[in-house]
Amino acid sequence: MALHGILSRIESTLGPERFQLLLEFLRFGVVGTIGFVVDTAVLYAGLALGLGLYGGRAVSYLVAATTTWALNRLWTFRGRGDGPVHQQWALFLLVNLIGFAMNYGTYVALIAFVPMVAAHPVLGVAAGAIAGMFGNFVLSRQLVFRAKG
Repeated sequence: MALHGILSRIESTLGPERFQLLLEFLRFGVVGTIGFVVDTAVLYAGLALGLGLYGGRAVSYLVAATTTWALNRLWTFRGRGDGPVHQQWALFLLVNLIGFAMNYGTYVALIAFVPMVAAHPVLGVAAGAIAGMFGNFVLSRQLVFRAKG
């Protein structure tokens, strides 16, 4: 069965509104995966520059969050949200502080208590990303990229 046929069956099962929500969530997940790669690359660059496990992660999170905001704005939630770009970026960072707390908290706990994660920080980055993903999706959709009108 062709992909179009599969998608049509899923849409008829879920209904158009739930299907669109599913597509948004899947795009959000793709963007999050890209953010994970950026987060990890910047973290390892920060480690090489001597920023340490915690300082490097703070920098890598900010770069990754900016990347995911831009991609979500251009693709996941295209045409949604109001206001100037810099205000939307700041609101994205603000409302995603809950996701950040879950993300960074998971990372710190694993670095502190699981030696294997301290030796391989990418595992902590991955666990943190998953921990913050669901909250970030809901907050981003409802507050940053809400439907107009």
